[in-house]
Amino acid sequence: MNPKISFRNVTRSFGSLLALDRLNLDIADGEFVTVVGPSGCGKSTALNVAAGLVPTSSGQVLVDGAPVIGPGPDRGVIFQQYALFPWLTVRQNVEFGLRLKALPAKERRSIVQRCIALVGLTDFADALPKTLSGGMKQRCAIARAYAVDPKVLLMDEPFGALDALTRVNMQDQLLLTWSGDRRTVLFITHDVDEAVYLANRVVVMAARPGRLQEVIPVDLPYPRTEAIRLSAEFTAIRNHVWRAVYHQGEAH
Repeated sequence: MNPKISFRNVTRSFGSLLALDRLNLDIADGEFVTVVGPSGCGKSTALNVAAGLVPTSSGQVLVDGAPVIGPGPDRGVIFQQYALFPWLTVRQNVEFGLRLKALPAKERRSIVQRCIALVGLTDFADALPKTLSGGMKQRCAIARAYAVDPKVLLMDEPFGALDALTRVNMQDQLLLTWSGDRRTVLFITHDVDEAVYLANRVVVMAARPGRLQEVIPVDLPYPRTEAIRLSAEFTAIRNHVWRAVYHQGEAH
C-alpha cells in the first residue's frame, strides 16, 4: 500500500544554510509519527514543506501519491502560536475554513458543533480567544483544523507553550480524538517524553544539516495511559530516543 506522506530526497536551502539534506521518509495512512532532534535540525522546515508553505530546493513531498505544490484542505496545520482570529468567537474560528468551502449554513453548524464537542469546548463556543486559557486556545485551533476534515494533521510543537499539567491533558485529548478517526499525524516536538507517549514511531533528526538519524518504533499499546507512561517499557524507549537525540556523534 502506498504511504500517505512520502518525503523523497527532500533538500531545502535558505541561502547558504542547508536546512534539509536529502530527507527520505514514508508515513503510512493512519500513522502517528513524532519528530524530534537538536535545535535547528530542520524539523519545522520538514513540516512546512509537507504543508506546502515552503517549497523544496530539490526532491518532493507526496501526499496520496500527488506532489505537494502548495497548501491544501487535505492537510490541516496546527502551530504552537494557536493563530486564532482574536475578534472571532470559538464557534466562528472553527467555522472559518468551512465558510471558505462555501458549505450551506446548516451543514456548517452541524460540523462546528461536532468539532467543538470533540475538543471539549461546547460551553465556550461563544467565547472570544482572549478569555480562554492556553490549553483552550490550542483545543480551538485543533477543532478548526478538524472542521475542514483534513486527511493529514501537521502539528508543529502545538503544546510547547503550555504548562506541564495542561500539556499532559492535551496529549491525552489528542490521542483520544486520533484513536476515533485515525487520521495521519506528523507531530514536531522538542520533548522526548511527549514524542514517545504519542507515537507509533519516533523520527530522530540529525543536527544540521537536517537528515534522518534514526527511526524508533514505539511498541506500546493504545490507549496510552499514566501506567504506560510510568512503565519500564516506556522508560527504555524514552532512553533510546534521548540518546539518539542528545548523544549524536559521540562514537566518532
